[in-house]
This record gives sequence, C-alpha cells and structure tokens, in this order.
Amino acid sequence: MGYNIPISKGEIPFITTKQMIEVDRLMIEKYNINLVQMMENAGRCLAIVVRDAIILNDGSKVLIIAGAGGNGGGGMTSARRLYNWGYDVNVLITSDRNKYQGTIKSQLRILENIGVSIVEQKDFAFEQHYDVIVDAMIGYSLKGELRKNAIRIVNWVNQSKSFVVSLDVPSGIDSTTGELRPVCVNANTTITLALPKIGFRKRESEIGRLLLADISVPTGLYEQGLGIKVDSIFSKSDIVELR
Repeated sequence: MGYNIPISKGEIPFITTKQMIEVDRLMIEKYNINLVQMMENAGRCLAIVVRDAIILNDGSKVLIIAGAGGNGGGGMTSARRLYNWGYDVNVLITSDRNKYQGTIKSQLRILENIGVSIVEQKDFAFEQHYDVIVDAMIGYSLKGELRKNAIRIVNWVNQSKSFVVSLDVPSGIDSTTGELRPVCVNANTTITLALPKIGFRKRESEIGRLLLADISVPTGLYEQGLGIKVDSIFSKSDIVELR
C-alpha cells in the first residue's frame, strides 16, 4: 500500500532556473531556512516516492546516484531514510570524496557512519543491476555540457531496465530551455521541488510522471520575491501529482 499522492487541482506556475535560484537565495537570506532543512524536506519526499516505486515494482535493490551539489545532498538524505526503513540501498558518488564539501560532505559522513554502501564512480561496477535507480546528480544547477563521466552514467541508466526516479530535474536537461546537454536521464518519475521548471514543457517523455514536493517555501515568498501568485499547493499532502 503506497503513499496517497493527490493530483493537483489548481493552476501551478512553471519557473525558470534563474527564478529557482532566487527562491533558494530568499529562503536562506531572508527567511533563515538553511540548506540542511531544504535537503531534509527534499530527501524525505524523495524517499517516499522511491519507497512506493519499490513496492509497485517488487524491487529491493536501490541505487542513489549523488552529485557533489545540493541535488546530491537531497539524494543522500533519501538514502539515509530508505536505509533506516530497511531497504537495500547503495550510493554512487559521481566525484572523488574530497570534492564533497560543506553540508554535502556532512551528509556523506552520516551515510558512512550508519553503514550505507558508498562507492566512487571509478570503482563502480556498471554491470550490476538495481531495481530502482535515483538520479540525484545535478538538478537545476546544470551549466554547459555534461562531462564525459556524467554522460557515461546517464547512458548506463537509460540502458538499464531499472525504474528511474529523478530528483528535481532529470540530469542533462536545461531546466529553463528544455535543451539536452547533450543527453539526459530518461526518468519514469521526476519529483521536482518547490515549483515545476519551465523546460519540462518540452521534455514530457523524458521526465515521465511529474510530481511536486514541498520543501517548505514560505507562501509569501513567490509573490514578494518573484511577483508570482501561488496558492497553498501542499495543504493536503507534501507531494502532489501534476501529470
């Protein structure tokens, strides 16, 4: 029995990468909602969606692919929850451990301390199979083209027979233009954060089922900071389905 995710009834605006950067900035600088709190909210919602995917697809083995930025931090918080819930969770980090700094490094240490299996890309066995793969590599912060190592991971994910969940934005999609840089993860489900990204309108097949997760953005922030009127999206659930 899965988590009850309601379908959104109201009109929800789509935003650009620049607007999402401003949302994050205002949360931290004006409202004192720090990155750890945002990651915890994102990771909790992601873990719920992954748990449902495991239940629905009879899966037991989960791989979280975590980049060195905030998207990876959200993936790591979901890995912790899933591990604590008793699932077989593995984490693939896309850079050397020493490139994970600050809050992201702290999340990595927590996983190490509780016993989650963590492997760097250079040591990863690409022939392994996972029932569910979580793409938490890049998110909306993609700049320029994907690097060769990232392209290798994306292609491997797309060739797998796993159920794929992307956090915020499938890696490789420009969240404003919808352009591919030059390839992207083809997700079965994308759980995006705060508000959906405008580039999704050009990439419906790649993002799959589109869910929206609450990371506790203050209700007045959008109107005050972006001039956008947003209703109380999450009054019934922390996660809503957009399509």
